[in-house]
Amino acid sequence: MELRTLRYFVAVAEELHFGRAAARLHMSQPPLSRAIKQLEADIGALLFARSPTGVTLTAVGAVLLDEARALLDHADRVRVRVSAAAGLATLTVGILGDGTDPGVGRLAATYRRNHPGIDIRVRDTDLTDPTCGLRVRVLRTDPVGVVLRADDPLARRAELRLPELSDRRWFQFPQGTDPVWQSYWNGGRPREGPVVRAVQECLQAVLWNGTVGLAPLGHDLPGELAVVPLIDMPPSRVVAVWNEGDANPLIRPFVESATTAYRR
Repeated sequence: MELRTLRYFVAVAEELHFGRAAARLHMSQPPLSRAIKQLEADIGALLFARSPTGVTLTAVGAVLLDEARALLDHADRVRVRVSAAAGLATLTVGILGDGTDPGVGRLAATYRRNHPGIDIRVRDTDLTDPTCGLRVRVLRTDPVGVVLRADDPLARRAELRLPELSDRRWFQFPQGTDPVWQSYWNGGRPREGPVVRAVQECLQAVLWNGTVGLAPLGHDLPGELAVVPLIDMPPSRVVAVWNEGDANPLIRPFVESATTAYRR
């Protein structure tokens, strides 16, 4: 069994859907399906029970999933140790956010435990730089709410809709920000309000100026602020992004650790 084929199998086993697994692996579905069928032929047993809505693991598939994860983890550790011996023991991580997402803490703890000796350098990116590379792995999707001062009359509502905020001032991102990014965090239409460059400035704009803005639900906020769910806002994606041409062998194990940490 090749490690690449085992990675294909694990992706399908975790997604339980060939289309989603293909998207996660950045490949088309037909070669992925062929690779899994060849793996089943090599093993001599079905790994998945297929249906129009997706797949489920067979008993044989469940056993292989445990073993494949162990083999891939070991292969990652081998790469990391060899890279460290070759002087490639540094990984730079760019974070766009306020650091209160619990997934960040789980990822840091998991990565430290599984990859001791790796020097992680953290770069806090500003809001004009929503991407850090060319490859994207969606880790999670979060519902979105509107951030208000706690004494705002709307802060007592159980839920809100975007039209109810049409007369409010919103924080704005700097000139040069990706227009798709700006449009999403402005609720899909042009807004007026103070310009901010970082997540903490967004919160301070709400606190000091009474502006409104959007934020994923589930993050900790200061007691002076409140977040109310928006029921007509599409969810926000938490993603890992990396440079497709970067040959640093530490990247793939980091992305896999992030995928596991954010799945909980």
